[in-house]
Amino acid sequence: MRSPGELKKEIEARLKGYLSRDRDGIRHELLNLFVKVKSLTIPQIYEKLQKRFSISYHSIASMVGIIASRIGILHVRRNAEGTNSIYELKDQYVDVVARILGTA
Repeated sequence: MRSPGELKKEIEARLKGYLSRDRDGIRHELLNLFVKVKSLTIPQIYEKLQKRFSISYHSIASMVGIIASRIGILHVRRNAEGTNSIYELKDQYVDVVARILGTA
């Protein structure tokens, strides 16, 4: 079992790799939204990002899914009605994400 420190380093490496493939700044902006707002739904994210970028709803949903499952920094909650899931940046990774976004 990995220690919390080792896990943070692994998450940091995954995040840096993910952001290194960000050609147009969408991934940076998406993560920035999570640092600022903490919990969002896909429609909320789409509403904010489509103002600045030409991107589809499906693309945003895919990016959020990758961040939640492969990188592991988002917590997913189903809302009471079962319609839109609420994605939250895990508290232990807020500082890591903010630091990487500041240096990237």
